[in-house]
Amino acid sequence: MEDGFVALRKFVAPEIIFGQGAMARCAEYAATFGASRPLIVSDEGVAAAGWAGRVESQLGDAGVDFTRFYDVSPNPRDAEVMAGAELFLRERCDMIIAVGGGSPMDCAKGIGAVATNGGHILDFEGVDNVPEPMPPLLCVPTTAGTSADLSQFAIILDLARRTKIAIISKGMVPDISLCDPETTVTMDAELSAETGMDALTHAFEAYASNASSPLTDLHALEATRLIAGSLALAVERPGDLAARSRMMMGSLMAGLAFSNASLGVVHAMAHAMGGLLDLPHGLCNALLLEHAVAFNCPAAPERYAALGEALLGRPLRGAGADEVADAVRGGLAALRRRIGLGERVELRPLPRHALSELAAMALADPCVVTNPRRPEAAEIEALYAAVLPVA
Repeated sequence: MEDGFVALRKFVAPEIIFGQGAMARCAEYAATFGASRPLIVSDEGVAAAGWAGRVESQLGDAGVDFTRFYDVSPNPRDAEVMAGAELFLRERCDMIIAVGGGSPMDCAKGIGAVATNGGHILDFEGVDNVPEPMPPLLCVPTTAGTSADLSQFAIILDLARRTKIAIISKGMVPDISLCDPETTVTMDAELSAETGMDALTHAFEAYASNASSPLTDLHALEATRLIAGSLALAVERPGDLAARSRMMMGSLMAGLAFSNASLGVVHAMAHAMGGLLDLPHGLCNALLLEHAVAFNCPAAPERYAALGEALLGRPLRGAGADEVADAVRGGLAALRRRIGLGERVELRPLPRHALSELAAMALADPCVVTNPRRPEAAEIEALYAAVLPVA
């Protein structure tokens, strides 16, 4: 907003129920939608933690029949989406309940899009390519990071091309998100750290995005403050419900911000890394973010100064771009180290041409469009070289 002028922006969000005990309302909302046979989409890890079973028990106690689909990988595959859609249609399901982190929720979105529109999940790649809304979708997030329960985004792995595709559409916004901080206490330290850094990256990229707005700015800055003050505590004291609640609220706010302002070069690069190398999405973001800050800061120093103030709790506005970049990079690196994430990806050295392949994928990702600085292929390769081992 400059001189009182606000550019035209849209803002979309699902209905949100936030607080301890929120997930206990699954059966109530299934009844609200008149569902007679929901499809529960989850994965084996979430099932082992007991959260999917709780949802099943609620539905059973309410006399609601359901079908399970738990064959979801950490980076959900196109084939898994298609198998889930086939099951949804064969069992005549009429609602989807996603329980888990970003992978089950993204897979659930894909299942819904295919079930309603037909075709193949890869047909919907890109922006606004989902013509008909999916069946009712209720999400129970069990991580504080991905915000797939709130966003217009679904990220699916195209196995043939070994790349992640982004499906971005208002038709991908869930109907209801039941945000219950208690569900996050079963995350181990590594998952807590990686998903928390994913949420922080959402906030950073949404605030720096060239599609940001006053509505998204408020959410992005408050998300940064909450995550900066709570992530290390949540990692170090996993049963601390106060820290877990602040992290889930930070993730929620970051999700509202990026869903409506989009993202940037970090996510474009992380999608390529996750697709080609099958790496955890949050880890990719955590390692790339500080390097992307240094790259982007000259194009938007005042934006990164505001983010730095929210992250560090000290004044930065008015400082030069180099000083801002150094301060923010230092704060991000200190947080990353404190929560136990390393400096680089631990892999066998990659051939040099892999960086070019990754850079081409990143430049084709829709998230790069809203980055505050337009990168060239060589610049993206240099950013990758900072975090990936190269032969």
